[in-house]
Amino acid sequence: MSVRKASVLELATAAYDLDANVLRGRLSKSDGGTWTVSGTDVATWLAKLDGQEIVLIAASLDDRREVPPRTCPRCGREYTGAYCPHCREARLRLRGR
Repeated sequence: MSVRKASVLELATAAYDLDANVLRGRLSKSDGGTWTVSGTDVATWLAKLDGQEIVLIAASLDDRREVPPRTCPRCGREYTGAYCPHCREARLRLRGR
């Protein structure tokens, strides 16, 4: 699995952990012009959030681009992905998880 795909799935997992609305599947447009994700009408799915301020993220799991390495601003280590694994591990350990 690519680092990009793994990072996207981690983002989705974090959203699940926050009890956020997460929809995963193949995006398609029907003959009637409605957008669906694995058979779920996107407009209907979004309607339950009507009137609320939201963040909508769409990330392709088919994207094959490489994720460039970054330098952690806290510990200075180079890492690839959404977060520094060293600092994340230390945060979880310090929080007793």
